[in-house]
Amino acid sequence: MKKLTILGSINADHVISVPHFAKPGETLTGSDYHIAYGGKGANQAVAAARLCDKSTTSISFIGCIGEDGVGRTMKQAFADDGINVAPILEKQGQTTGIAMIQVAASGENSIVISAGANACLDEAQVAQFADEITQADALLMQLETPSPAILKAAQLAKAHGTKVVLNPAPARSLPDELLSQIDIITPNETETEILTGITVTDEQSAVNAAQIFHQKGIAMVLITLGSKGVYVSENGKGEIVSGFRVNAEDTTAAGDTFNGAFLTALLDGKNTFDAIKFAHAAAAISVTRKGAQPSIPSRQETLDFLFTQQN
Repeated sequence: MKKLTILGSINADHVISVPHFAKPGETLTGSDYHIAYGGKGANQAVAAARLCDKSTTSISFIGCIGEDGVGRTMKQAFADDGINVAPILEKQGQTTGIAMIQVAASGENSIVISAGANACLDEAQVAQFADEITQADALLMQLETPSPAILKAAQLAKAHGTKVVLNPAPARSLPDELLSQIDIITPNETETEILTGITVTDEQSAVNAAQIFHQKGIAMVLITLGSKGVYVSENGKGEIVSGFRVNAEDTTAAGDTFNGAFLTALLDGKNTFDAIKFAHAAAAISVTRKGAQPSIPSRQETLDFLFTQQN
């Protein structure tokens, strides 16, 4: 069995549809308010669980929930998706993290986060569940949880031969101490600019940005370019892998779906190009649906979509 461990955030998403994003001082009338399960770590764990070959790959998730019903319900939902939830701890006196999400008529989203229990994911919890990291084939992380735990997990993984994958979102600058531990990094254009100082506007600027990541010791760079696809650079060679054109209804969790799908495809034995195509397909399906985790497709749905696109 291959094993993927995700370390990251768990949020209850409060979602409302709006005609456009509110300007300062503007009041909008929204619609279709609902609560959905989210958090970048949780989204990626759910994506990995739904999109992996369960006969050959297992998924574990290290995270924190609050002392509340929504957190416990979410943890059970993760278990129902086949995720090992033993490393998800309930933090006394904390609430489960929340995200306030506006979805515009264009399909774009705007998100404000309150960390809640996510802020309690610390080095001690990483040490407590060290086996989940050291015995994994890959560790996938994001930046919605405290940096000390992320760095400790990366160092632990690197020391034991576990591939370290970082989706550096939400965007912020990162120390070389962390970047030097990373094997695969998956930033978007904004995150790439913050981490490299290069504004990605075309393939050449993506090449230049990828070289900076490589100089910091990162072997594989995937710069997501929205509707243009993904620029992937590995072993000194790079190319843009185009995505699929669909009518986007809600882009929430599209990037998370891509990350979870890409990693599970690699663990399933696909080459980099085919893993990206599989991830593109999963993300394309997700943007045609509303919500974060509710939008994430199954493995079979994604394979069917790929078959339809290729024939």
